[in-house]
Amino acid sequence: MIPRHILFARGALASRILAALFGGYALAALAGIAAAALPIQKAEAVLTGMMLTFLVHAGAVVWVFAVRSATRAWVGLIVATVPLVIAGWPWLRPMLESA
Repeated sequence: MIPRHILFARGALASRILAALFGGYALAALAGIAAAALPIQKAEAVLTGMMLTFLVHAGAVVWVFAVRSATRAWVGLIVATVPLVIAGWPWLRPMLESA
């Protein structure tokens, strides 16, 4: 039987990996959508959003593994995501209504 502390460590690592993959992706996607709200030409906003997603996702992955616990990683990703959902809501709403 595997000791509890090893199972706990594996669970925390798995949680961080999931936070880095899916939480980082969600944060990056929302940052890209929120970039469409910038007061610049549409083509420039799209390119800015695409470049921003790479930086945000890489930063989220580094940050998830730098914080003290997996819980702080998830809470931090959620706290960072809320303003982006609010900023990108005019672009998110039509996508949600058509589904």
